[in-house]
Amino acid sequence: MSSENNEAASGRLGTFAGVFTPSILTILGIILFLRLGYVVGSAGLGKAMIIIAVANLISVLTSFSLAAIATNMKVGGGGDYYLISRTLGIEFGGAIGIVLFLAQSVSIAFYCIGFGEALAAILGLSGHGTVQLIAGTALLFLFVLAWVGADLATKFQYVVMVFLTLALLSFYIGGIRQWDTGLLMENWVAGEGTAPFWILFALFFPAVTGFTQGVSMSGDLEDPGKSLPTGTFAAVFLSILVYVSVAVVFAASTPLKTLANDYGAMKQISMYGWLINAGVIAATLSSAMASFLGAPRILKSLAADKIFPFLNPFAKGYGPSDNPRRGVLLSFGIAVATISMGRLNLIAGVVSMFFLISYGLLNYATYFEASAETPSFRPRFRWYNKKISLVGALTCLGVMLAIDLRTGIAAVAILFAIFQYLKRVSVPARWADSRRSYYLKLVRKNLLEAQKVLAHSRDWRPYVLVLSNDEEHMKQLLDFSALIEGKSGITTAVRLLPARGYRAVKLKAEAEKDLARIISEKESSAFSLVLSSEYTANGLSVLCQSFGLGPIKANTVLMSWNEQSVKNDGPVQFQNYRELIRPAVQSGCNIILWDQKELPETAEGADKQRTIDVWWKDDDTSRLMLLLAYLITRDGPWEGAKIRLLACYLDRDNEQIIQMLSDTLDEFRIQAEPKVILGINEKVFLKTSGQTDLVFIPVSLKKDNALMFGDLPADQLLPNLKTVAMVMAAQKIELDSSPEEGRAGELALLFDELKHAEKRVASAKKKALQAAKSTTDFIKDADDMPLNDPDLLRHLKETLALQEKSEEANKKVLKEQAKLMEISQRAKDEGLAVDNEDH
Repeated sequence: MSSENNEAASGRLGTFAGVFTPSILTILGIILFLRLGYVVGSAGLGKAMIIIAVANLISVLTSFSLAAIATNMKVGGGGDYYLISRTLGIEFGGAIGIVLFLAQSVSIAFYCIGFGEALAAILGLSGHGTVQLIAGTALLFLFVLAWVGADLATKFQYVVMVFLTLALLSFYIGGIRQWDTGLLMENWVAGEGTAPFWILFALFFPAVTGFTQGVSMSGDLEDPGKSLPTGTFAAVFLSILVYVSVAVVFAASTPLKTLANDYGAMKQISMYGWLINAGVIAATLSSAMASFLGAPRILKSLAADKIFPFLNPFAKGYGPSDNPRRGVLLSFGIAVATISMGRLNLIAGVVSMFFLISYGLLNYATYFEASAETPSFRPRFRWYNKKISLVGALTCLGVMLAIDLRTGIAAVAILFAIFQYLKRVSVPARWADSRRSYYLKLVRKNLLEAQKVLAHSRDWRPYVLVLSNDEEHMKQLLDFSALIEGKSGITTAVRLLPARGYRAVKLKAEAEKDLARIISEKESSAFSLVLSSEYTANGLSVLCQSFGLGPIKANTVLMSWNEQSVKNDGPVQFQNYRELIRPAVQSGCNIILWDQKELPETAEGADKQRTIDVWWKDDDTSRLMLLLAYLITRDGPWEGAKIRLLACYLDRDNEQIIQMLSDTLDEFRIQAEPKVILGINEKVFLKTSGQTDLVFIPVSLKKDNALMFGDLPADQLLPNLKTVAMVMAAQKIELDSSPEEGRAGELALLFDELKHAEKRVASAKKKALQAAKSTTDFIKDADDMPLNDPDLLRHLKETLALQEKSEEANKKVLKEQAKLMEISQRAKDEGLAVDNEDH
C-alpha cells in the first residue's frame, strides 16, 4: 500500500494501478453481466466459445504487437495514438488520434447510459428521461474525479474492483450450487432459429475493447515499457478465464431458452443477487471512468504534437501529474451531447469500428516496424514474431467487414479523409517514425535485385549531378534538371569546395546547410552533396567515377555555362566551370552546359505552345538531346511542347533527308517535326532558333572553348538565344535497341557457344573411344590368328589404319578441349557460371 501511495504522491503509476486496473475493469464490463448470458442462450455454449475465442484472438494478437512496440521505444503519453504515430507517421497518427479521442469520449456516454438503464431497472423506475437523468448525474460525478486527476480516479477504481470481485464470487458460488453436467452437454448446441453468428459476435465484441485502456495512460506510467506489456497481458488472460468460466457456468446452470430471454439471468444464478446489481453499477462506472481518463490524454498528446492547429490549446496540463483538464472538459461536453441524443445505435457501430481500426493499425504499425529490419528494432519482449502482427491486422480487417460492411466502410472512409487532409496540408513532423527505415529497406532490396539483372540501353535514365556554387545558378539548374528527369531520373545538387583541412570541414558544414535551404525553397526532389577537394577538377573526376550505389551511377553532369566564380568577397574562390568539362567527359559522364536568359515559366507568352529545337548530327550526342527533349515534354509546364528536329546538310535531296529523319523518329517512337537546314552559319542559326523557347545544341571542346557545329564559338551565339542546353555525350546512347541486343544478348551467344563447344568435345570423345575400341578389337583378333593365315596381312593393315584414325580422333578431342577451355575462360571473365569439373 505504501508503494501505491508513493506513486500517487509522485503522480506516476505502476503496472497494477496504471495498466492492469483500468484494462480489466473495462473488459469486465456491462457485456459480462447483461449480455454474455444472452449470447450463450442464443448461440449455444459451443458457438459462444468460438465467439469468445475469435474476439479474444484480436486482443491477444494485438497485445503481442503492443508488447513488442512498447518495449522497443520510450513510450510517451497518448497510448495507441503515440505508438501508431511514431511508427507509421504523422498522417496515420493524426487520423487515428482524432477518431480514437471521439470514440472514447462517446464511449463515456455509452457506459453512463448503461449505468442509467441498470440503476433504473434496480430501482423499478421507467422512462427514457429518467435514464438520461441518472446517466447525466453519473457523468457529472465521473467528471469531478477526472478533473481532480488520475490519482483519485485510480483509488476509485480500487473500490469498483472490490464490488466486481464480490459479484463474480457470488455468481460462481451460486452457479456451482446449481451445476448440472447433463444440462451442460444439452446446452452445447442451440436449437433452430437462433441469431446469426456475426450479429451475436458484434453484440459481444465490445467486451474485449478495453484491453488498451492502460495504453491510454502511458503518459502517467512510471515505466511504460515494462508496465504496458505486463499489465495488458495479465488483464487479457484473466479476462479470458473469466469470460470462458462464466459462459460454462451459465450453460451448466440455466436452460438456453431462459438465458436468451432474460438479461438478468446472472442475478438469478448468483448466491446474492444484490451483488450482481452492485457489479453492474461498478462495471459501467469503471468502464466510463477508464474512457474518461484515456480520451483527454489522447487529445493532450495529439495537441502537443501540433498536428491540428485548432487543438493546440488542449496541450496544456495542470498540477504535478500534468492533468489534461481542458481535454476532460471537451470529453465531458461530447458525452453530454451524446447522452442528450438519447438513441445511440446510429453511431455505436462506427465507434466500435474505430476501435477495431485502431487495433488493426497498432498491429500493422508493429509489423511495419519489424519489416523495416532496422537495427534499432530490438524489443525487450522476446516472444514476438512479425507474422503475429500481420495476422492481427488482417483479422481486425476481416472482423470489421464481417460485422457490418457498410459501417466498416464508413469508418475507413472517415479515417482516410483525415489522412488525406494531413497529407495535403504538409504539417511538419516533430518526431522520427519508421517510414524512412522501411524505404531504405526497399532501396536495399531493389538495388540488390536490379544488380542481378543485366544492364540494357532500354533501362537508361538520367542520373544528373547539378554542379554550381552560386545560389541563383543552382536554382535555375534545379528547375531544368527537374524537367529532363521526366519523372524517371534522379538529381543530386553538388557543390565543389576548393579547400582542405579544418577550413574545409567548416566550409562544408555551412555549404550543406545552405544547399539544403535552396532545395527546400525550390521544393525540389533533388538530393544534396558537398565535396571538398584541394583540386576541384580532380575532385569532380573522382565524383563522376564513384558517385552512386550499385546499378545507380551518375551519367550526366549539368553545369551553368556562364558561371565564372562565386563569393568573390568570401572565403570560397572557384575557377571557371569550363575547366571542369574535360575531366567530367573523360570520367564517362555526359555534359549539359546550361545558359538561360529568361525563365520559361515567366516568359512572355508562356501560355502558348512551347517549342524545343534539337540540332541533329545523327550521333550519340544527337540521340541524347532528342531523348532529353522528349523527357521534358512528359510532364509539367512543358507537356505537349513541340519538338523540331533540325538537320544540317549541304548537298543532299531534301525529300530523302526528311523521309530518313521521319523514319528515324518513327523508329525512336518520338513525335517531332523534321526540318532540313541547308548550310549553317551564325545568321542561319539565329534565324532558325533565335526565338525558340529551348534549344539543344551539340558542342565540342577545343582548348576548353566550346564550339558549335565544329567552328561556331558558343560565346558568339549564346547572347542572342533565349535558353540553350549545349550537350556533349560521353556514353553510347541507343534509342531503338531491341531487348535481344546488348549485354544480355552477348552473354546468351557466349552461353550458346559454350554449350556447343561442350557438345563438340563430348562428340569427339565418343568417336575417340569408339576408334580406340575398334583398334583394340582388331589387335586382339590379330593375336589370335595363326601366322600362316592368308588374311593376317590384310588384318594388320586395317589395324594400322584404325590406329591412325584413333590418333586423329584423340587429336581432335585435344583441339576441341582447348577451344572449350578458351570459351570457358571467356565465360568466366564475363560472369557466366561454368562447371569447372567438366572444363
